[in-house]
Amino acid sequence: MDWMYLFTSTEGRIGRLSYWMGVVAIAVITLVSIFVDVFLGTISDQGYGLVSSIVSLIMIFPSIMLYAKRWHDRDKSGWWTLIILVPVIGSLWMLIECGFLKGTDGPNRFGPDPLSA
Repeated sequence: MDWMYLFTSTEGRIGRLSYWMGVVAIAVITLVSIFVDVFLGTISDQGYGLVSSIVSLIMIFPSIMLYAKRWHDRDKSGWWTLIILVPVIGSLWMLIECGFLKGTDGPNRFGPDPLSA
């Protein structure tokens, strides 16, 4: 798996397995940053840590790249990522569309089928 492609480009399509591997990688990086905050004692009274806050902000970009490619596999624009801004329904919609539904069979306007490669 090309991790640089997965997290730095909106071009092309990815399947569900690559999507979930990317989500898990981002979650692990974020959890490690929280443990670093606990170890360093840099957590504030509000529960925010310096390291985890910075890492969380940095992880926004790779997350958007990941979501866009998954939307492309569903033959939808990466702008569909903005559906997550709709409370409750948006998150659920995105989870179902990106995480569980199969991508379009064969090539679509965003590239070849990642499962046929």
